[in-house]
Amino acid sequence: MSRSARWGIGIVAVIFLMGSFAYLNREEIVLKGVGFAVKRRIPVGPYQEIDWSTGVDPQGRTPGERPPNIVLILADDLGWNDLTFGGGGVAGGTVPTPHIDSIAAEGVNFTNGYAANGTCAPSRAALMSGRYGTRFGFEFTPTPPGMMQLVSLARRSPDRLREIISYEDAERVAYEDMGMPASEITLAELLAGQGYHTAHIGKWHLGRSGGMAPHDQGFDESLLMASGLYLPEDDPDVVNSKQDFDPIDRFLWAAMRFAAAFNGEMAFEPGGYLTDYYTDQAVEVIEANKDRPFFLYLAHWAPHTPLQAARKDYEALSHIENHRLRVYAAMIRSLDRGVGRVLEALERNGLDDNTLVLFTSDNGGAGYIGLPAVNHPFRGWKITLFEGGIHVPYFAKWPARIKAGTEVTSPVHHFDMYATAAAAGGASMPDDRKMDGVDLVPFATGENAGVPHKALFWRSGASQTALVDGWKLNVSDPPGRSWLFDMKADPTEQHDLSGERPEKLAELTAALAVHNSEQAPPAWPRQISTAINIDKDLTQSDAPDDEYIYWSN
Repeated sequence: MSRSARWGIGIVAVIFLMGSFAYLNREEIVLKGVGFAVKRRIPVGPYQEIDWSTGVDPQGRTPGERPPNIVLILADDLGWNDLTFGGGGVAGGTVPTPHIDSIAAEGVNFTNGYAANGTCAPSRAALMSGRYGTRFGFEFTPTPPGMMQLVSLARRSPDRLREIISYEDAERVAYEDMGMPASEITLAELLAGQGYHTAHIGKWHLGRSGGMAPHDQGFDESLLMASGLYLPEDDPDVVNSKQDFDPIDRFLWAAMRFAAAFNGEMAFEPGGYLTDYYTDQAVEVIEANKDRPFFLYLAHWAPHTPLQAARKDYEALSHIENHRLRVYAAMIRSLDRGVGRVLEALERNGLDDNTLVLFTSDNGGAGYIGLPAVNHPFRGWKITLFEGGIHVPYFAKWPARIKAGTEVTSPVHHFDMYATAAAAGGASMPDDRKMDGVDLVPFATGENAGVPHKALFWRSGASQTALVDGWKLNVSDPPGRSWLFDMKADPTEQHDLSGERPEKLAELTAALAVHNSEQAPPAWPRQISTAINIDKDLTQSDAPDDEYIYWSN
């Protein structure tokens, strides 16, 4: 064989080996590329103090004379079973949540409170707009570059039996450009029009460009979660739990940094463990605005992945043997402590009686964290429209108006928080567009004996749901499957009646079609549709007879 032939064979062999290496390590290559790109895109400076604005009520009114302050506290991916209020709680109820529980105990518990979506951003769009996000095309959760590519690669594994559908020809829209249009009238804008000082702390996920950032959408001040590490990975005060079986977790560890930003300025390192830091700043906002009406939107990242606990909380839970569960439980502990500090700040400043405090989660707990009891007793997870994905804690406290220990069993929705806060603040709902939320205070006080909604709807591409007069329809296409549940008799969705009640199935299918006819097309395309096992978390392998839905994003 000639030298040139041997060279040719050698070159082919090298190319083959390089290609084989790239194929076998393609997930790691994506992760390294993402990490490099993020570090270039989000430079992070040193910690900086926030000088929150102070002011007084121009009319000189006392706290009791002023319209109520409004504090909306939103958790991220909080499971139904994470709170001890209803007899549940993390680690068999051994991690109490007395402060979050107190909002319901001292106010009203909406036992059938629903998130606007099974994932975070569309729920936040409903909270801030008072409308179904699908009315203005906010159907799919914005995801940063590389995330869906990695999920698609990692989901193609031997223990995942269902096909991943990728939409490679879909138009690509920049992450910063996916959000809630500036034409929407946010709750902050509505309350600012009534003389409220408006402050946002934490996650936003409703766009960064084109007037969609929080400081462009009615918030006088915004301390934004610029990225999502709770502390740097190697910080001595943090305890980490990484889930190698979860592609989302792997992406977050590669892509996230420890960063915040104030009013659109350069990112900087926060002043401590993120949940505690947000709480510190929320207390400062209350102190700074104690003499004038204010709206505080405290959008915690906790307990969303990456799972990182403050070491002091982790060490306080030595009775929990499972490391992942212990880290998660510690995160819940810090979240509850933070809520308690916010409530205490209101009381210390004489504001608690005339402050409307709202608490909920953007969706249910995630199956990809590998904690099977997170949404007990409900089926499903975040990224489904089964109850585990959308049935969330939903509490309100306003001592001046709402009697302690009140319970409302009628279904309510995230966009009702918008309408409730608007009414409390004396603002009229926008009349130039269809608004979907209703003021819940009359239902909590007994002034209105009816029901807030006869029907509620959800839509995220392949997965869609209708809840009408106590009956719930879940649709997933693919695989072309429908489930029908009598929620009064079967609130945990165990018995599918779609084959036994064809007339009810047809009724809810028709109602869903009418609702869909009133919605806008998606403002940006889905990237993939992936199968989600309804009854197994991500640590468990699929079986051929498992029930599953498809979720588009």
